[in-house]
Amino acid sequence: MKRLSILTLLSLGASVSLVAQTAASQAIGDGKADDTAAVQKAVDEGGAVRFARGAYRLTRTVTVDLDKTGFISLNGDGVARFVMEGAGPAFHFKGTHGGTADPTSLKPEIFERQRTPMVDGIEIVGAHPEADGIEATGTMQITITRVAVHEARHGIHLTVRNRNVIISDCHLYHNTGIGVFYDHVDLHQSNIIGSHISYNAGGGVVTRGGGVRNLHIGTCDIESNMTPEAPPTANVLIDCTDGSTAEVSITGCTIQHNPSPGAANVRFIGKGKPRGDDDTTQWGHLSISDNVLSDVEVNIDLQHVRGAVITGNTFGGGYEHDLLVTHCSNIAVGSNTFDRNPPYYRGKAEAAKGGLVFRDSRDITLTGLHIDGIRSHPAAVQIENGDTFNISGSTILDSDGAGLMLKNVTNSLVTGCLISDRRPDRKPFASIRIEGGKDNTLVGNKLAHGQE
Repeated sequence: MKRLSILTLLSLGASVSLVAQTAASQAIGDGKADDTAAVQKAVDEGGAVRFARGAYRLTRTVTVDLDKTGFISLNGDGVARFVMEGAGPAFHFKGTHGGTADPTSLKPEIFERQRTPMVDGIEIVGAHPEADGIEATGTMQITITRVAVHEARHGIHLTVRNRNVIISDCHLYHNTGIGVFYDHVDLHQSNIIGSHISYNAGGGVVTRGGGVRNLHIGTCDIESNMTPEAPPTANVLIDCTDGSTAEVSITGCTIQHNPSPGAANVRFIGKGKPRGDDDTTQWGHLSISDNVLSDVEVNIDLQHVRGAVITGNTFGGGYEHDLLVTHCSNIAVGSNTFDRNPPYYRGKAEAAKGGLVFRDSRDITLTGLHIDGIRSHPAAVQIENGDTFNISGSTILDSDGAGLMLKNVTNSLVTGCLISDRRPDRKPFASIRIEGGKDNTLVGNKLAHGQE
């Protein structure tokens, strides 16, 4: 095969880009003409497709067939708007990658023609009840940056199989469905970075089914992705019911708002499909660190999760609970604040209860917690039907109930905790309340109001 010089390759690339830009310029972009055919033609040419300022009407999905287009990027420089008036995604990127991220599993055509498709600097507006923003299927290294999607159904929809996805600096706002939807997809290695994901009625970042690994959510603002008119969801919802998701990191985000019934800031449902005869599968491998969590029914809800670390977060405004852990194991919770800062509770002091609840769980470590002002619960920290809890070095203040309640708890240790209710107008409960259980050790604690 004859080798082409670098200059020849560059000139060929420039020619393709020029053709694509010429085709893109044939789209009118006046918000009136149907630009679907012109946009599709520009995309089919491949290369760097740049759209000028304008509003481009789309009446059907523009398909980006990566094996046919070759390397491609769609660019709008922040001034190109696409109004999707049909059902489905405005742009659907379709590749043929069926392997993993391991280089040995990549077919030659992936890096020769399909790798790293990009979308940058465009806006997509939904004008149909089933209009979506961008869908990706079978892609390798798709990169979506500085994209705004609003008034659509789903913002970014990941389906079937993808690898190495980056979503950065995007605004996914006020959609009827989900901001970023991992829809029964097989996907390893995906990063969601520095984005605003808010007011999406079906959830902010949602995984359902499929097999997702290495999901990293960092430095995002994720707010109010729920509504009382829709089924309960979460700002970040990991639902393994029809599959499995694991190796998840949520770091440095603000996650908050909208106390719709049954909603949460972070909800991880870890019970997935049985493996063979084992029906006890619990997914997890979860890290939640250095986030601000507030103003929702439950701040963090873990169900059937094995292996999670929750540390360095600030919690407030959990209307039912700050932390709810059921049927879980191997959970470490440490160095978080669960506070009742007065300016945030004006007008809703009675409604926001807060508190930590652990039910039917085992092998849990709680250390270095600071908990202040839990309301209307039997205890600030409730542990029911638990085994092998290690609780140490924590401060629990001004709880309406006991500071700590152990109900039918076994083989557990409570050491070095400070528990007190300092409010002068209240007759406090016992600092620690114990009901049933056995083989527990409580030593070296400072209890202002004793133990019962």
